[in-house]
Amino acid sequence: MWEVMEQQAECPFCTLYHRVEQTEAENCLGGSLMEPAVRMRVNALGFCEKHHQLLSAQKDRLGHALLTDSHCKEILQKLPNRAYGASGKFRRPFLFWKPLSNSRAEPFIGQLEALSGSCIVCDNVNQHLQRYYHTFLHLWKCDPAFAALWDASRGPCIPHGAELLRHGQKHLSSPELEALADSVLSLLKAALALEEAELAYFTQQFDYRNQGRPWGKSKTALERTVRRLRGGFQDVEEKQTS
Repeated sequence: MWEVMEQQAECPFCTLYHRVEQTEAENCLGGSLMEPAVRMRVNALGFCEKHHQLLSAQKDRLGHALLTDSHCKEILQKLPNRAYGASGKFRRPFLFWKPLSNSRAEPFIGQLEALSGSCIVCDNVNQHLQRYYHTFLHLWKCDPAFAALWDASRGPCIPHGAELLRHGQKHLSSPELEALADSVLSLLKAALALEEAELAYFTQQFDYRNQGRPWGKSKTALERTVRRLRGGFQDVEEKQTS
């Protein structure tokens, strides 16, 4: 936590998320690939679309294929023989036909959602992020030097600001939570106002009357503004190259 704050990351939690995410993806295709406990969790949880893409980027198609194949085998075992259960019927004799209640599909829909809604990388990353939030709150509350470093930072993106305050609800007193909320708001407004100004400058660069005007930091304003709004700052290098 200290390291990321000292490096003046655009959003410290985005940076930590990205680093942990990369490590977890590498571990899935590394030595842990053959560990039974890891394979059992992969078989049960699989990967979301985003992290399948991240695994593909690791350039280990065989490892990725082995994990996906074993997960598919488990999914096939979990899928029921009939969508509406053993006693359900999709069709009835025409003379006695009446519409089946749509609610009868709910268990099967829920099962499909459960089978496609889990991801071992997401689970592992989120567990790490919970500890980082807890560490941040402890340092912010107990270490004046850390609190000063936070006050001088660019603050969080909007999603991580909200998540930080949700954790603060559980671990801070009411006055402490109010102080943290004020600091999150102040830092967020300052960073977003600066990025919006640079983004507006970027749009003005396409006016023929501004030909020859230097671009400055506006070339990366769109990406930085989107990430401030929705998250996704990847590392401190983004700030240094912006």
